[in-house]
Parts: sequence; structure tokens; C-alpha cells
Amino acid sequence: MTPESTVLMAAYNASMNQKMYATAAQLPHAELAADRKAFFGSILGTMNHLLVGDTIWLTRFARHSARYSALAPMLDLPPLTSLTHSYGDDLPSLLAHRQRLDAIITQWAPQVGADDLAQALEYRRFTGDLYRKHFGSVVLHFFNHQAHHRGQVSTLLTQAGVDIGVTDLLAMVPDIETP
Repeated sequence: MTPESTVLMAAYNASMNQKMYATAAQLPHAELAADRKAFFGSILGTMNHLLVGDTIWLTRFARHSARYSALAPMLDLPPLTSLTHSYGDDLPSLLAHRQRLDAIITQWAPQVGADDLAQALEYRRFTGDLYRKHFGSVVLHFFNHQAHHRGQVSTLLTQAGVDIGVTDLLAMVPDIETP
């Protein structure tokens, strides 16, 4: 990861989440809540998992030695105690939390410097086990986790009869002018 790719991925994340929620809004609640035999059950269940994962990682990132000001609100949230935490069982509830997180991610990304990415991040899992990992690689995992599960939601939405459209990161990668 680089500081520039962190900013790009934050913008991509926000854009794709906006598309995902707008597409999901075309379906009735029953379709969103239906068990589709996905790993997290339903479309809403998978969208909730994205929120849980992002909340966990952003809270961990808020404890990075860089002390990112954009992540300060994460430390005010009640601590999550499991991956099954629910932010609601309806699209508006999930969307409200999603918009808060995307705003935080978008504000945080430009604060990340190359020196930060080269450092270690120390964190504990729910089991209490302590981990110490390369921060740049963990940030890469954070964004990859989002893309992975949004891909699952995209498939579930398509199976339900609505299309999210183009999801390629390449569409957001700027062209380089030729000298």
C-alpha cells in the first residue's frame, strides 16, 4: 500500500458502497432479508458483516501510533464483542452506519503517510490473542475484505434481479497523460 493507493481505495469503497445500497434499495425488504444460503445468509446479513469488519478494523487503526484524528470517533463506539454484532435488520439502519463509516474512511485515508504504512500495527482479536502485523498489509486486507464481500452482495443482488453495474476499480484509476 501507498498513501496514494489508500486514498484511491477509500474513494472506491465509498463509491461502490453508494452503488450497492442504491441497488439494494430497489428490492423489497423480504428480498433483502431472504436467506440466500450465502455465508452471512442474506443480502442484509452480508452488508451487516461489511459494517462489522470495517468497524473492527477502523477501531484497531484508531490505536495506531499515528493517532489519526479522523478515526477518533471510532474510539467512542461501544466495543464489539463478536463478528455477529448487528447494526440492524433493515436497509435504512445499515445505510446510516455505512455512511458514517465511509465518511470516516474518506477523511482518514489522506492522513495515512508512507512512514505509517511501514510500521507495525498491534491489536487483539476477540479471543484476546495479540497480533503484530505490517500496517500497510493490514490496510490492504481491510480494503480487500470490503471488495470481497461487496462482490458477494453484487452476486446476491444479481440473483435477486437487480444489477449493480460496473464494479471495477480500474474505472476509478486516473489516466496518466503522455508527455
